[in-house]
Amino acid sequence: MADPKGFLTTGREVAKTRPVDERVKDWNEVYVPGSLLPIISKQAGRCMDCGIPFCHNGCPLGNLIPEWNDYAYREDWQAASERLHATNNFPEFTGRLCPAPCESACVLGINQPAVTIKNVEVSIIDKAWDSGDVTPQPPERLSGKTVAVIGSGPAGLAAAQQLTRAGHTVAVYERADRIGGLLRYGIPEFKMEKVHINRRIEQMRAEGTKFRTEVEIGVDIDAAKLRRRYDAVVIAAGATVSRDLPVPGRDLKGIHFAMEYLPLANKVQEGDFVAPPITAEGKHVVVIGGGDTGADCVGTAHRQGAASVTQLEIMPRPGEERNPGQPWPTFPMLYKVTSAHEEGGERVYSVSTTHFEGDEDGNVQYLHLVEVEFKDGKLEQKPGTERKIPAQLVTLAMGFTGTDQSNGLVQQFGLELDERGNVARDADYATNVDGVFVAGDAGRGQSLIVWAIAEGRSAARGVDRYLTGASELPAPIRPTDRALTV
Repeated sequence: MADPKGFLTTGREVAKTRPVDERVKDWNEVYVPGSLLPIISKQAGRCMDCGIPFCHNGCPLGNLIPEWNDYAYREDWQAASERLHATNNFPEFTGRLCPAPCESACVLGINQPAVTIKNVEVSIIDKAWDSGDVTPQPPERLSGKTVAVIGSGPAGLAAAQQLTRAGHTVAVYERADRIGGLLRYGIPEFKMEKVHINRRIEQMRAEGTKFRTEVEIGVDIDAAKLRRRYDAVVIAAGATVSRDLPVPGRDLKGIHFAMEYLPLANKVQEGDFVAPPITAEGKHVVVIGGGDTGADCVGTAHRQGAASVTQLEIMPRPGEERNPGQPWPTFPMLYKVTSAHEEGGERVYSVSTTHFEGDEDGNVQYLHLVEVEFKDGKLEQKPGTERKIPAQLVTLAMGFTGTDQSNGLVQQFGLELDERGNVARDADYATNVDGVFVAGDAGRGQSLIVWAIAEGRSAARGVDRYLTGASELPAPIRPTDRALTV
């Protein structure tokens, strides 16, 4: 146990953010550099080393949290990094982007503030990079088998790294011009600077993984031909079809999906543009959707100099405490103030967009909305609550509906879909097509980064078993059998 009295003597402290008026003027990460260093050892010491660590159950990766908390408390950073990497290929991604369901499941959190697991995680991996403890791990021998991975988001990268380290020759195909998927173009720079992706890619290249950018399977290469070229294929193309809002005025100029808007801001940071083709500068911005993607749009609009930012959510405002239907250790829906919300703007709950209004040139100018409420389990409009708000740029951040089927990938492979429109797979992540596997959002539906990495690792094990008959990769920890492994 790290510190037997740590949870009694040390209060919870989290990473400090830079002042709002400073950080909205740049695109650097919002946290004060080095703010965790003086406090993180004691924060790790708050871990109770529970007899049954429910944080394992809360984390889809099955991270060995009490173990690396103990090492961090003792400041044995190399050992902490080794235990962290035992279950997670990319802790610098999850330590910045994950909503930390592990903290919601922390036993200490029953009646005290939970351990700052996410902050400890990111401190361990940042120290590991700074000290040179993160090095390439090429395989000792090659299997002679080849694998194609379609998509370079967290699921695809995790699968590719695991399979490369198992000795297979792996090529990752990405339709964008850079590797990283939504990590690259969906996550704003102020949430995660792209240096973290770049150095992981260099590590993977040194291990032997090959990368092919600007190649869309189904368009540039026929999927069936790809299958014949490789011994196995992993589909990790994500759930990239954005949910639309089919109301009058949707075709007006200035209304965009979040994933049309956010990547352009990232491309400015990559040096592709001096200014983004779609910008919030001087405009009244409305973000439809109250989730993390919506918050990313809010923070981006602030940095682009929006005149105002309003975020709309059709559901009621969540409470600040767990409701009875989401008891510990489940992940609760709570009212959350992100760094983007700290920077300003208005959040409006229980409203639905009825239509958009434009000017004579076809540009959106106003958004008309109405308040809604639940009646008999259904959302209904409240009469007399209609109003309109200025809207010169509207971003739709209402989630995703499934894998892109417009490029022919699904049809050319002959893949079966499940009832939700995702690629169907079995317990080994194998599809109905021999040698074709699926991982991440393409098979699971829109989900968390930790689930993407976990599924990439699990799919890699299924592929390795398919290619060799017996996998040398570590067995995945599934939600159904975690209770037997703690």
